[in-house]
Amino acid sequence: MNSKTDFKDALVARAAADSPLSRSTIQVFSVGCALAVANVYFAQPLLNSMAHSLAVETGFVDIVVTASQLGYAIGLFFIVPLGDLINRKVLILTQLVLSAGALAIVGSAQHWSVLLGATTLVGLLAVVVQVVVVYAAALATPSQRGQAVGAVTSGIVLGILLARLVSGVIADLAGWRAVYFVSAGLMLALAAVLSKLIPATSLPRHAGSYRALLASVFHLFKTEPVLRVRSVFALVIFAAFSVLWTSMVLPLSAPPLALSHTQIGLFGLAGIAGALAASRDGRWADRGLGQRTTGISLALLAFSWLPMAFAETSLLALILGVVIFDFAVQAVHVTNQSLIFAARPDAQSRLVGAYMCFYSLGSALGAIAATQVYALGGWQAVCLLGASISVAAWLFWLGSRNVEYSTPSL
Repeated sequence: MNSKTDFKDALVARAAADSPLSRSTIQVFSVGCALAVANVYFAQPLLNSMAHSLAVETGFVDIVVTASQLGYAIGLFFIVPLGDLINRKVLILTQLVLSAGALAIVGSAQHWSVLLGATTLVGLLAVVVQVVVVYAAALATPSQRGQAVGAVTSGIVLGILLARLVSGVIADLAGWRAVYFVSAGLMLALAAVLSKLIPATSLPRHAGSYRALLASVFHLFKTEPVLRVRSVFALVIFAAFSVLWTSMVLPLSAPPLALSHTQIGLFGLAGIAGALAASRDGRWADRGLGQRTTGISLALLAFSWLPMAFAETSLLALILGVVIFDFAVQAVHVTNQSLIFAARPDAQSRLVGAYMCFYSLGSALGAIAATQVYALGGWQAVCLLGASISVAAWLFWLGSRNVEYSTPSL
């Protein structure tokens, strides 16, 4: 028995060694994704400075955030699926170079319309992170796919949570425009590194036209149960994610806590701890434990709202809840992607594009609901909303287990 196990382990190790996706490449992918996705979130702490610089009303400049998010949502459907049609290495490098140009335009913009258009373009091109996730999954061997997806996705979460803090620090030192000039330089540097590092391997390609490629996204959603089930999970977990991170600033900045913006920003570090703790969850999916991981993680997600409900009286309870919460969200997200990538290796770009559209929809719905509920019932009502969404997700998992695994795609 031991000899058979040793032989199997040796085969897995050999396959990993033969894979074009090395550990160093995964690390570069992860850092690159953190840098690229941060571009979408840089503007949030800079809005007042932008408004003053361009002589725009403060309330009106909020559209910048919406524009970048809208651009990102459009890119998920129209750009990410291109990875199944053209060379992914070329697609990644092209997006990074164009991102550098868009960021430079934002940094040098002297008119409101130019800033708005360039910000939308920045969001559109930031979907390069999803192309990178697909590329990592495609390069990985089946035994390391979940691990690779987990590591790269953790980079994305890291970029989202740290973007506001980093942009605020740079803006304090050199002004808001410097944030975008620095990021433009980093995009060019990243493109140069990746052009030398990642292989231009021959991967499965969609044989039809671009129009047929987009139409096939809807066909995949109709025919792949795994995609449908996992997209629902994406919608609910990121609705919960947005409920928390949209509204958490409100009780923390109000009396009796009355924390500063810097102090509130540091709570992102708790989220990072949870997200990084879940970075290895893809290995569980590689071992066939995706369903169990999902169920346990959704249960933790529901539980996390209990300590967070005491945020106004105990910051320690809030920190504990945030760590558990982000661990659970990340674990489900990594498992989701690992399973849909395994279902159709020939259509990974289209699958992740469709899946992430539900992520965007959930995020938008969660943000809208959070602000309305807080206005009506305060922080306790927000926690009840988040817990209700999380429990609903767990109940959906309970009812969908047999449906998902009855498909031969898995």
